Amino acid sequence: MDTKAVFAALYGVCEENAAFFSGGAKGSQGDAARRLVEAMKQIQEHAHSLEPVISGFANVYHHFDFDPHIPANGYRSLVKVVRCCLLHIIHKGRYITANRRSIFFRAAHNAGEMEAYCNALCQLRALLYLAQRMLHDNSHGNLFFQDESGLSESFVREYASMHKGCFYGRCLGFQFTPAIRPFLQTIAIGLVAFGENYKRHQSGIGVAASSFFTSGKYAIDPELRGTEFDRITQNLDVHFWKTFWNITETEVLSSLASMTSTQVKVNRALSVPPATFDLPLAANHRASVTIAPPSAHIGTAPVQMRLISYDLREGQDSETLLSLSRSEGGAISLSLGLKTKRLPSSPCLLIHFHGGGFVAQTSKSHEPYLKSWSQDLGVPILSVDYSLAPEAPFPRALEECFYAYCWALRNHHLLGWTGEKVCLAGDSAGGNLCVTTSMRAAAFGVRMPDGIVAAYPATLLTAYASPSRLLTLMDPLLPLSVLSRCLSAYAGSGPQTEKQVEKVSTLSLVRRDTALLLRDFRQGASNWIHSLLDSTRASASTSTAPEAPTEATDAVRKSISEANISSPHTDPPVPTDLSEFPNRKLSVKSQTCQNLGSHNNPIPSSAPLLSERAPEDVSFFFAKDEDPSVITDLSSVAIPPPAGEEGSQQEHPREFPLGFEPLRSEQLAEMKVESSPVVKDPFCSPLLAPDSMLKGLPPVHIVACALDPMLDDSVMFAKRLRNIDQPVTLEFAPSSHRTHPQSHGSTASWNGPTGVCQHLQGKPVLSLLAPLREES
Repeated sequence: MDTKAVFAALYGVCEENAAFFSGGAKGSQGDAARRLVEAMKQIQEHAHSLEPVISGFANVYHHFDFDPHIPANGYRSLVKVVRCCLLHIIHKGRYITANRRSIFFRAAHNAGEMEAYCNALCQLRALLYLAQRMLHDNSHGNLFFQDESGLSESFVREYASMHKGCFYGRCLGFQFTPAIRPFLQTIAIGLVAFGENYKRHQSGIGVAASSFFTSGKYAIDPELRGTEFDRITQNLDVHFWKTFWNITETEVLSSLASMTSTQVKVNRALSVPPATFDLPLAANHRASVTIAPPSAHIGTAPVQMRLISYDLREGQDSETLLSLSRSEGGAISLSLGLKTKRLPSSPCLLIHFHGGGFVAQTSKSHEPYLKSWSQDLGVPILSVDYSLAPEAPFPRALEECFYAYCWALRNHHLLGWTGEKVCLAGDSAGGNLCVTTSMRAAAFGVRMPDGIVAAYPATLLTAYASPSRLLTLMDPLLPLSVLSRCLSAYAGSGPQTEKQVEKVSTLSLVRRDTALLLRDFRQGASNWIHSLLDSTRASASTSTAPEAPTEATDAVRKSISEANISSPHTDPPVPTDLSEFPNRKLSVKSQTCQNLGSHNNPIPSSAPLLSERAPEDVSFFFAKDEDPSVITDLSSVAIPPPAGEEGSQQEHPREFPLGFEPLRSEQLAEMKVESSPVVKDPFCSPLLAPDSMLKGLPPVHIVACALDPMLDDSVMFAKRLRNIDQPVTLEFAPSSHRTHPQSHGSTASWNGPTGVCQHLQGKPVLSLLAPLREES
């Protein structure tokens, strides 16, 4: 159905139902009828304003694609979401038309449904206004507004005050395939129930039991669920999200996943001691570079890894490797039966960096699909459990990933690998670490990986606004407030420790838990009965009293992640002419492992960051000559900032045209753009790296997701690499793939982290990692 047909159908169904319910019914049915008529009229009003905007974007968004065969960018995604909302309204309107005369028709319920989608359409209209502003303010061909002030600051300010509960109540997951919406509702109900009991209990049993009982009221009252979801995402800190996302790390869930996943011969958790070693330089094997252990923030400590191999290979049962193994308190992870066949070492190795926003998860969460990959590819996989923020912010994770990569090169015989080919793979934060680890390897002159597979990588950690990042207003698992907290934690500008909870005695805890369980059970039962008997029950209020923020954000820590990165050269240069010292060991200290962690010789604070020195060829502008026809097309959609009302004295300029204002939330959040220089470092945001640092990268394959807030990161980074003639491919996970979610948003069928991994598990993974499979 094209755009004109969609809007024509919408107008038709709204006008017909508005005329029918304007008949003047009395009593409770009359109240519901008036609500339906009002909702239909407001939907028509929003649609009349949206129709030319949607048509305009449809004519220009192809200019921002990576290429004509990869239709993906944030503008497309926004239009897709609006169309999904319109189609849901049409579907709901037709249902009302077909059933409104039935004695079983619930007018109040359907009025609530239409009001919820009307609210969602109003907020989407506001997002499209901001997208039009981006077309006006951004440089030609750029998806990002290259400043944390201006439009980026305006979006953060608008996000903090705009009503978001409508996207997490009745409309939850409307932009996704129907098959995934029940799962999203389960996640949302579990999240708000978990959030209500967060910090309330000292025992895991209390949290689990109380969350189970309180979940009932959120299941039967979508408005209450949306309000509570809004409160949680606005006010709870990164420690809450770390705890919630790590639920998959619990012994029960991880054991269940392990039993249902592919059975492998080797699944060994390793703890590699922090020892200094030498690696030969790629350009001259007679010279070497010293690799020191990670030391940033928390000092030297063992680096944690996990070795997974479908087949037992030479070296994987050696005494040396077994001495590095760490116990996980579970079953024996190395399956060595009497008849176990030991295969020769594989010519290939896959090194994996997990996602989790730099703050959560380990290789345990990603173990099921890694086992399948090991079976499908026939290669061992080494997954790195890097230290997490906020306790270990940048550059600690990068240090450990680079150290693990170098350790694998040096100890390939222990991993069942011949040392021939190696590929890096990771999702989200792991995709960022794949790229930055390769950049670090190039800077030190050691061997580069043979390829990178990055699924929806976070390549720009600044607060720059982009069309896809506007989707954080409605993303069920990565709202902007959560994303900003994760990035602040990684940059070291967030609170490092969690606020302590007042301790109580065991007896008082039991009494309190019991009282809360009885109260929640009584409340849930009461709500359920009323929802059945009271057909005129009004929609719940869209907000509750917000919790006053009690935690002040710590100042940016003047640590190695900020002050000591501030060198004119981010890494010590490796001599290009190595013939003058044929057998000499280069004592080049890794800045990742030495200089960044040294407090004895601090670099003066006056030394600017690399990103602040205006690197010679960093540019988001790819079109050399602007096509006049393209400029004309864009100018027909783009709008300048609206003029304020005469005589008005507003603290901030008006962001929307006169006569329109989005719905505002009572759950106001303190969201400030933390302008930390750390996030502009190329090893933190590789999209900001100069061309000279990107030209040394191996072939990169990027997998993007349509409704992922980080979609524009993938598209722009692929364009950067293509612009400097680096081998890069961008794959857009198609909506026909039936996948399941774990973190980021996606298209009409979920294409989140495990979704993309499932997409990679099929035939595509064999082609993406073909260099590994060819010789294995």
